[in-house]
Amino acid sequence: MSVFSLDVSKDNPVTTKDLDRACEILGVTIKDAEKAEYVNLLAVYHDSMAKLMASEDYGPEVDNQRFERKNVHFPSSADNAYGAWAWKCEISDKSPDPSGLLKGKTVALKDCIAVAGVPLLLGTSFFTDYTPSTDATIVTRMLKAGATVSGKSVCENLCHSATSHTASTGVVHNPHAKGYASGGSSSGSAVLVALGPENGGVDYAIGADQGGSIRVPAAWCGIVGLKPTFGLVPWTGAGSNEPTNDHMGPMTRDVLSNAKLLKAIAGTDFVDDRSYGAPPPDKIPAYHEILENQQNPIDLSGYRIGILVEGLRTPAMDPRVEQSFLKAVDQFRKLGAVVEEVSVPAHATAGAVWTGISKLGGYLNKTLALGGRRGYQLNDLNEKLWPMTQSKWDNAIPSTKNIYLNGVYAQDMQKFPGLFGKATNLSIKARHGYDAVLGDWSSISTFVTDSTLANLKQQKTYDVIVSPTLPFIAKSHPELGESGATGNPLLQLQKQVGLTGNTAPLNQTGHPALALPIGMLEITEGPLAGSGTKLPVSMQVIGKWWDEITVLKVAYAWEVATGGPDAWKQL
Repeated sequence: MSVFSLDVSKDNPVTTKDLDRACEILGVTIKDAEKAEYVNLLAVYHDSMAKLMASEDYGPEVDNQRFERKNVHFPSSADNAYGAWAWKCEISDKSPDPSGLLKGKTVALKDCIAVAGVPLLLGTSFFTDYTPSTDATIVTRMLKAGATVSGKSVCENLCHSATSHTASTGVVHNPHAKGYASGGSSSGSAVLVALGPENGGVDYAIGADQGGSIRVPAAWCGIVGLKPTFGLVPWTGAGSNEPTNDHMGPMTRDVLSNAKLLKAIAGTDFVDDRSYGAPPPDKIPAYHEILENQQNPIDLSGYRIGILVEGLRTPAMDPRVEQSFLKAVDQFRKLGAVVEEVSVPAHATAGAVWTGISKLGGYLNKTLALGGRRGYQLNDLNEKLWPMTQSKWDNAIPSTKNIYLNGVYAQDMQKFPGLFGKATNLSIKARHGYDAVLGDWSSISTFVTDSTLANLKQQKTYDVIVSPTLPFIAKSHPELGESGATGNPLLQLQKQVGLTGNTAPLNQTGHPALALPIGMLEITEGPLAGSGTKLPVSMQVIGKWWDEITVLKVAYAWEVATGGPDAWKQL
């Protein structure tokens, strides 16, 4: 380790007490004869970092003249019937490209994504009064592609809920049945897309997915939601939960639109280290054109599709969902594909791996203790999240409190030293489990012997893997009581138990996974039980790393063959 100076400023505040306190935290002692020297080193560090903190921060510039922020306002209840809008605005390109990929399309952004001059709520009262000074990378990309940003869609509280009753602005209602969950944490994004611009929504939306937060609301609202390969869409300018499971992706009403929006936002920005493995934007395939230019888009001859058996064995599975899923899968056989059951044993335990990383990693990330990342930091947002105060704690929802308690228990109380490293290694094992079924040997080959690899290559492989996205249809909102969404911990969590068993594993393995609506089932729970009202069912299509086009082709074939984007409502 290098030290650039041993000189200490005259007003340096470091004393022996500071050194003793540091040693107390570490649980160690320093010899008295060496204390003065270590005080000197600590003082040098203080001087250096004080100068660094006093320097001007650095971030992306915003062209407010070209992309003027207009009509920025909090929506009225009359304009927000489903509670899905967090903030409204109108931002577009004053010098639009007439051939822009997203020309004429309105877009909503999950409210964990920075838009300069538009308040970012993150769905919480944990902090208040935060307005970003910069635009996320994808915001600039969409504006240059001709889109109009119509506002921010409600994000569940700090992105910590898979259902839609936790946002500080109130519950977000399912567009097919008020009083029922729309899914989370990209709850508002899914609702606004499902409503469409004709009903106060938008054409497209962007969601963020750390455990299913694009696919869960997409599944419950009946839209198409894609969690791309890890890093395909840069995270720059968005609030992070845990960097290794952060994914940002498109949410649309049909597969072709999803492919088009993905093209507009994908590609490394050379800033976010999550995106370093992705091609630059000009090398990203024109996914939508590939779909449109297929000679026969419903011909799946030669395709091999694996039904994930572990995805059907989750204890929370509603038998009706399984039946709908298997009926939908049968359509692939009619289109010429070989469809067989496949097993990925690691899928059954990958949820625990995700928990180990997302809870402890989320705690470390929020307490600003997780280093080793390259990329732009929303420092003004970080300052809102830490240090903890009693007021913040009192305003946190049970899921958030649970993350902090889990993190302190595992890390600071040293109940599970090495947990993060163990979970990280096991996430590689889970990835390799899917890769083996998908015939992707690139990362496996670095972990196994040549003979083991040769044996793996003797097994059958598949182009995609499919499973139910979620084990049950949307449930009614819980009774919140006087304490609202910040109290009654078990009551708040009980309706989502087992919900993300098929989605969260893919956040840690990084594979692309798309939620596709495939039918409707009658509500059997809550105030509308027995009314005949139906809610959507969804299928998840999983592909190889960087192979979004195959995922999109398979989903598009199903959609076209069954009658188009809205035909699923009759199935």
